[in-house]
Amino acid sequence: MDNHSEAQGQAPGVNEKSGASLQSYLMGYGFALILTMVSFWAASTNLIYPPGVPILLAVLAIAQMGVHLVFFLHISSAPDQTNNFLALAFGIFITGLIVFGSMLIMANLNQQMMPMDRLMEMQK
Repeated sequence: MDNHSEAQGQAPGVNEKSGASLQSYLMGYGFALILTMVSFWAASTNLIYPPGVPILLAVLAIAQMGVHLVFFLHISSAPDQTNNFLALAFGIFITGLIVFGSMLIMANLNQQMMPMDRLMEMQK
């Protein structure tokens, strides 16, 4: 019966014991700041093999997203976070579907299109 009284007026998935603390936010801010500085350094230095720079920046961007999800949005794999995790996974899936589907459609349209030289001949 006590569980029902504690749950009154509380948002689903909110646990007061696992609330965010100032220390958590400061750690997230520190990690985000370090990742941002490393990204700017990697983009402007000549110490990294040039074709590897976009890959390094993509890895740092994914790490930055992870820091934001964990420290600021408090997404975790805890049992009470199942809905949040599933919503995030669904959002990533839909975004990927739209991006890669659009790329597939554009590649197919490019393949089916008339070559530019023949198109120019038709306009004469």
